[in-house]
Amino acid sequence: MATHFRLRLYFLATVVLLGFGLLTVRLYEIQIVQGKKYENKLPGGSEVSVRIPGVRGEIKDRNGITLVQNVANYEVNLDLKEIVSNYKKSHDSVPSHTFFPIVRGQPQERKEVDVVEIVKQSVLPGLAALGLAADFNSNQLRRHFRTTSGLVPYTYRRDLKFEEFAVFAEHNLDIPGVTVSAKASRDYRFDSLAGHILGYVNLPDIKLVPQQEQKKYNHYVGDDYGVYGIEKTMNHYLQGKPGKRVLERDEKRKIVGESSYTPPQPGADVYLTLDARIQMIAEKSLRKIGRGAAVVIDPQSGDILAMASVPSFNPNAFIPTIALSDWKRYTEDPSSPMFNRAINPYSPGSTFKVPISLSGMLSGTHHRNFNCYGGVQYGAKYMKCWCLSKGFTHGSINLSEALKYSCNAFFYQYANVCGIKDILKMTEILGLGHKTGIEVTGESPGSVPGPEWLRMQGLMWSDAFTALAAIGQGANEATPLQMASVTATVSNGGRVFQPRLIERVAERDGSLVFREASKVKHDLIKEGLTREDVEMVKHGMWRVVNESRGTAPRAKSEITVISGKTGTTQTGNPKEPTNAWFISFAPYDKPELAVCVFVHNGFSGGRAAGPIAKNIIDETMAMRKGKQIKLERLPEAEGNFDRILMVSFDGEGLKEYASDDDEEAVDVSDIMPVQLTAKKITKRKAPAPSIKRKADAEGSVEKQNSKRKLRWKNLRRFIGGH
Repeated sequence: MATHFRLRLYFLATVVLLGFGLLTVRLYEIQIVQGKKYENKLPGGSEVSVRIPGVRGEIKDRNGITLVQNVANYEVNLDLKEIVSNYKKSHDSVPSHTFFPIVRGQPQERKEVDVVEIVKQSVLPGLAALGLAADFNSNQLRRHFRTTSGLVPYTYRRDLKFEEFAVFAEHNLDIPGVTVSAKASRDYRFDSLAGHILGYVNLPDIKLVPQQEQKKYNHYVGDDYGVYGIEKTMNHYLQGKPGKRVLERDEKRKIVGESSYTPPQPGADVYLTLDARIQMIAEKSLRKIGRGAAVVIDPQSGDILAMASVPSFNPNAFIPTIALSDWKRYTEDPSSPMFNRAINPYSPGSTFKVPISLSGMLSGTHHRNFNCYGGVQYGAKYMKCWCLSKGFTHGSINLSEALKYSCNAFFYQYANVCGIKDILKMTEILGLGHKTGIEVTGESPGSVPGPEWLRMQGLMWSDAFTALAAIGQGANEATPLQMASVTATVSNGGRVFQPRLIERVAERDGSLVFREASKVKHDLIKEGLTREDVEMVKHGMWRVVNESRGTAPRAKSEITVISGKTGTTQTGNPKEPTNAWFISFAPYDKPELAVCVFVHNGFSGGRAAGPIAKNIIDETMAMRKGKQIKLERLPEAEGNFDRILMVSFDGEGLKEYASDDDEEAVDVSDIMPVQLTAKKITKRKAPAPSIKRKADAEGSVEKQNSKRKLRWKNLRRFIGGH
């Protein structure tokens, strides 16, 4: 009996020992051998990856002067998914919000988590303790959470001062779901200077990011992106390479540290052909008028040295977001400050007599004289010369004299002898009727109508239409940029350059991404003209400014030799009857500048546009001889609808220019068919920006902030001891 009991006891002891042995082996395997595996499975012990936007490259002028740079912008971001998750864990019930989305044309009642109430309960008290809570737009917060499911951080504040950022940076971990960051933000160094060229950027839009790319990160913080101007067209070069931050969270889902960090890389820098000093000269010169444009081109390369339009806008108003009141001010202003008139088409008037002159050289018409008796009869239409209303005629004149006097009667006949076919051929060579292709948004091709185009309007071409084309009226339209390019071609002896705005793109270390070389698209000498032919037009433009009875005596310079051509066009608008043009180049022998000035509601090219071009040329030539041009922040140019009878600059005497030889617009209203006079004006809309929404009553934190702001012992470490 005792033996049997001992055997049972031994068996039980063996089983227990084996059990403990197996348990020990299993514990060893779990804790030692596979410890890391199970440690990673602990609840809450996890990593969070955050995409860090790349830093945009800078935009510089041809001399390396920075026009657009990046400055530190401090912001507070809310991880709404984490904030809501933490709230659900610590509360028995979750507040809800009712909203009414439109479904199949009808409002439908829906309920969702009230993220606004949760933020006000769990986040704002902590921020208020620091005295740093700020009003926000509750609708915008709800919309962000609804559309992103909280996966994309919501930027609560973008306006932190550095001292506030320092407080946040030290204590944001005390408020789960709140992070602070120093983000690069755009700064347009000279405010409105070249705003129509530089453009602006919008805040990141998660809807533009492919889902596959979003899934690479727990938190996808997108890049600002260009929507207008160079910021848009060169966005793929300017945008930097993103970085990545990997954060560690404990079992309570609180961020406890950083496991890795890959810094973002800057984008490439874009160098423009613009000279910031000439751009400043052009924009200040244009402020003599309410609406207009000026373009300056280097005739020897096609480089655009300046391209200005007034009124103007300040791109800094869009960074990081634009106030709704400012956006309305820009878009509802009838003078359209965001509209780039330098690349918009207008009837070129008598400046078009320059390409018409070149057209006649294809057939030898330029060697003939024509008589001006005050007008020419075409069928039932009598087409006048501007001189008739002043009581004289131009008589028998040659091409050079016709340019000097801007004689309409001469060019009516000249154009009809050379024919519309050669006119269309020459304008095609000069690039008229086509976009130049420069890297800006909103450029128009203009229009050079011919028989085929007119047939589509239900009309047949006639000599009267050719005569209208000869004086740049009718449906003819060209941009100031195109006319500046035509002027450059004449001044340099016949080379048609591709206008160039981008000089090069380079990485931050100076390594070249690409360089845009000057390109000659056509050469008039190779098209059948001679150098003497081009010189004839060039000399005619010299006579316009420098001989008595020329139409632009006010453009004559004491600094250099300016040559040019006036243009005054009828608009058909009784409140703004004419627009004024002046194309010019200087010096005569070795041209350095080709300039086109366009003035809305200008009385005549000689009085309204010529003095502006002269001032741009004189100031630029003086600068190249040593005069200092101060680059400074330029306020917006305000628009107006004033009639521009005459423009003058300091030190100019006006009496000496009193003359009856100023070209005036010819009334062509009785010649134009009705279907061509009723032009439909399309007002282009500027691309929608990121608009800053006003705080609403629900988002008010007026009583939240503590009057007693907390002081932190390590604050000096963040603000440099000050």
